[in-house]
Amino acid sequence: MFKRNFAKLNQAMGFQRSSNRQKVQPGVSDLSSNERAPNSCHPVINGAVSDDANYSSWMVDHPSALTSFDQMMKDAKGKKIVVFLDYDGTLSPIVNDPDLALMSDEMRAAVREVAKYFPTAIISGRSRDKVKGFVQLNNIYYAGSHGMDIMAPPRPVRSSDGKYHAVSLDRKGNEAVFQPAQKFLPSIQKILKELEEAIMKIQGARVENNRFCVSVHFRQVRDEDYGILEEKVKSILKHYPDFRLGWGKKVMEIRPSIEWDKGNALEYLLDTLGLGNCTDVLPVYIGDDRTDEDAFKVIQKRGQGYPIVVASSPKDTKASYSLHDSSEVLTFLLRLARWRKASSSSRSLSQIWGVGS
Repeated sequence: MFKRNFAKLNQAMGFQRSSNRQKVQPGVSDLSSNERAPNSCHPVINGAVSDDANYSSWMVDHPSALTSFDQMMKDAKGKKIVVFLDYDGTLSPIVNDPDLALMSDEMRAAVREVAKYFPTAIISGRSRDKVKGFVQLNNIYYAGSHGMDIMAPPRPVRSSDGKYHAVSLDRKGNEAVFQPAQKFLPSIQKILKELEEAIMKIQGARVENNRFCVSVHFRQVRDEDYGILEEKVKSILKHYPDFRLGWGKKVMEIRPSIEWDKGNALEYLLDTLGLGNCTDVLPVYIGDDRTDEDAFKVIQKRGQGYPIVVASSPKDTKASYSLHDSSEVLTFLLRLARWRKASSSSRSLSQIWGVGS
């Protein structure tokens, strides 16, 4: 009902849905050229339709999670909300230097507050240790390397069918480390070394070790050098058939070719929290990157939950709702915490779910 009313409102204001939206094809070429090229701009929109109008038209199908908040929480009444967050571009703005992608104190406080009331996890392409160093919170769960390195509660998980691998407890025995790509570490180290040697002369190119995946950043690479960089990366990967190449925002991602992604990580965390088979659980996942689409698909398949994409321009997505940028993410998280605080007792739900402080 909300989306239909939103559509009517946009039509009344003169915004028409674009008729030439292109569907993204899966695989390594699943990103548009403007996302892959180092310094390209957004596509030019023909005619009198402005960027703002095009974005508003896109929001007919992906309405603002802030505008929709009251209805979302009304539908969530009596259900268990679990919060999943991407890091780069969601909790922190995208920056030229990946080491400087720092979240603000306000965002950190908002995430801390949300985690008081809901089980909360960050699922990032960064290494788990690196993203934990950025966030600096102990009352949330961390999944690094696109979900291939998870610190979670030590609950029984599926293992007899091979879907979930063995886990090891931390030093205190309170949490378990799950790393389904452990056997690929030696090859990852070799790839990392070869990449660093191959691209060291390409100005602006940077290789980042994210433990179970390798990122090649090209945000600061010149247009004329991008083709050379891509060819060097692909030539190295030819010798490693167990790995695949994908693209994020101004970054190439090299990962083991295993059936594991952020969607699997979401399911794993729900299982270890004892919520995997519950019919009254509402996962809220907020992310901005192509890799977050795997989590959106899982929520869509579950039939309930709120997949929310962070996007300042129209994009193909499986998300049901949208937020414009990290500042809107901050507003949403603050509202979510206030909503639960106002509708629950003074005892935090983190105590109920057993999330550490």
